[in-house]
Amino acid sequence: MNRQLRTVSEAPRPLLDPWGTAPAWRILIVEPDPLGEDCLKERLQRRGHTLYSVTTGSEALQVYQDVELVLLNLELPDDDGLEICQAIRSVCDVPIIAIGSRDTEPDCVLGLQAGADDYVIKPYRYRELMARIDAVMRRARRRSASAQIISHGRLHIDAALREVTLDGRRIEITRKEFDLLHALASDPGNVIPRKQLMQRIWGDSWSRRTLDTHVSSLRTKLGASGWIVTVHGVGFRLGSG
Repeated sequence: MNRQLRTVSEAPRPLLDPWGTAPAWRILIVEPDPLGEDCLKERLQRRGHTLYSVTTGSEALQVYQDVELVLLNLELPDDDGLEICQAIRSVCDVPIIAIGSRDTEPDCVLGLQAGADDYVIKPYRYRELMARIDAVMRRARRRSASAQIISHGRLHIDAALREVTLDGRRIEITRKEFDLLHALASDPGNVIPRKQLMQRIWGDSWSRRTLDTHVSSLRTKLGASGWIVTVHGVGFRLGSG
């Protein structure tokens, strides 16, 4: 994958942190305004976060997979920020805080409907932004913890151990096979489009045959084709064996 990603800082946390001992995260700042970007970087650096910075939507789509939080200015020079938000949300659940300049209910609603976890209006107060970041990340950690073990009938998937068991018997699968099965199991009952699966698991280096090969291999290892159901012309969903 070709990433034009600028690492801003991996500064150590100061000895006296007025915000307490908050966790540090990898944060992507999508901000075309250099002045606003610099001010935000300074505040986040003080809290020990690892920061990355891009100025366009196309750059954001190349690098968002490497971070734990996206701060997305919706007013971008090359793309509609709402479309960038939707594109990221369609393939992963990384927390997104949308930053807009219009303080109206419709704009806020559009940002949230596009997949943002929160909406902040410029010019914002930095203490409020930091509090919103903490709140969004707390919710994300709770979601992550609750999704560590997925049970689907006789099938159990442990995300922390990256183990799959069927009727209590461990199934040996590859890393990408696990990622594929976990993606389907995380959204049971729904059909996940082919393109979304391929982008989520293989990024830019994928082909239709790659996905079909992994589906076939998983069906063989699980002992039945019914565990992964093909919805022709759309994608796949998790079945019941």
